[in-house]
Amino acid sequence: MARIIGIANQKGGVGKTTTAINLAASLAILEYKTLLVDADPQANSTTGVGFDLQNVTKNLYDCMVNEAEAKEVILKTAIPHLDLIPSHIDLVGAEIEMIDYPNREMVLQKILETISDDYDFIIIDCSPSLGLITVNALTAADSVVIPVQTEFFALEGLGKLLNTVKIVQNRLNVDLKIEGILMTMYDGRLRLCNQVVSEVRRHFEDMVFSSIIHRNTKLSEAPSVGKPVILYDSDSKGAVNYLNLAKEILQKNNLTKINQEDKILS
Repeated sequence: MARIIGIANQKGGVGKTTTAINLAASLAILEYKTLLVDADPQANSTTGVGFDLQNVTKNLYDCMVNEAEAKEVILKTAIPHLDLIPSHIDLVGAEIEMIDYPNREMVLQKILETISDDYDFIIIDCSPSLGLITVNALTAADSVVIPVQTEFFALEGLGKLLNTVKIVQNRLNVDLKIEGILMTMYDGRLRLCNQVVSEVRRHFEDMVFSSIIHRNTKLSEAPSVGKPVILYDSDSKGAVNYLNLAKEILQKNNLTKINQEDKILS
């Protein structure tokens, strides 16, 4: 059965989609069967792994609203072991259309239950909001990764997200855990970045990943060619950072099954 990890932060521009794409790709490169679920109406994860939205005939909206089976929607990506459930702008309207659904917070959970045995990991790219689709993702997930940008307003909104996680834990998914807080867009030359990392570590201690995602031009360029950074430039700092994050998640969950030294770039 797959371990389901949501990537969530209602604050935009923190590297949420970049993390979803590249964590999923890194796990796949490490030979874990991985499904990336694009639950963001902007569909950036879909285009970020190489798909043209005009050529995508079925997507997550069809599963959540039109009761399409997940297996009908899944697409194979250019990376072995990495599949995708794509998104579409129609997902914006799903929250309204689902308002009268019984157990509307559990729609995504039921969809993923049908395919969970086919994967080692399912990574959900959540929308930058705390609406019904994000609540669905948190209800379906075993844990959540929270990307936080290393800037002055890093902690802004983090409290709201943690409160939402608590509500979901209390009412919908008692097993939901915080996988970790991930510091992104880090520039070691800037005093502010170092101060923010220190502050977040002081507040949240072991909840913060040891892995840090550095500000890296290759990470920014890769989506423009529809590739995860590991395919765009495997030697880049961004590729190494996300491979190390994948390794850390495997180690935290005692899921390492291959010789990591042969896989991780140094």
